[in-house]
Amino acid sequence: MTDTTGQHTAPTVRVMVVDDHPMWRDAVARDLSESGFEVVATAGDGEQAVRRARAASPDVLVLDLNLPGKPGVQVCKEVVAANPAVRVLVLSASGEHADVLEAVKSGATGYLLKSASTEDLQDAVRRTAAGDPVFTPGLAGLVLGEYRRLASEPAGAAPADGEPGTPRLTDRETEVLRLVAKGLSYKQIAERLVISHRTVQNHVQNTLGKLQLHNRVELVRYAMERGLDDE
Repeated sequence: MTDTTGQHTAPTVRVMVVDDHPMWRDAVARDLSESGFEVVATAGDGEQAVRRARAASPDVLVLDLNLPGKPGVQVCKEVVAANPAVRVLVLSASGEHADVLEAVKSGATGYLLKSASTEDLQDAVRRTAAGDPVFTPGLAGLVLGEYRRLASEPAGAAPADGEPGTPRLTDRETEVLRLVAKGLSYKQIAERLVISHRTVQNHVQNTLGKLQLHNRVELVRYAMERGLDDE
């Protein structure tokens, strides 16, 4: 994408806002639109959200969990199943641990509380569009702690690297994976390894393909199962 001077510009992030409170929904949509995002659709209930998300194909779905007709976690599951390219950022009044974990397990990339500032929301939408998991401070530790717990259970144990059937990653892919598990953003990883942001994205996509994983959250879990975040 280029501007009138021929310079390359970042593509506009397409956003859909789902909330059952009209004034809140309209305010969020207006704030995002005024800050440069393209709000392609809004919805006030679960059924409407799934239908409109499929028609509008947003880059980021800003989703409340408490919806009439169909709960937000179900909306998340159905939207992501229909189009895995859609990133879901939950924007909820609830900071309950069970709600956060259920949202992530349903396919959400991030979870932000409604007490967040407009600037925090804008930053979260940008990072979510880039594939970075974004959480209100304190909630990221909760999610990663749950992955550690699951990884410690015998049923969740994964084969060690080198065993038959284990995909082989390059040294660079393993290095990027380790930094992803530590919670660094793509930009931070690029700066740490002195490579481009695009190269980091390519390594992550290659790793996802090799490991048959669907998103960065699953990639973090994979890394933690192998203790890469502690190295």
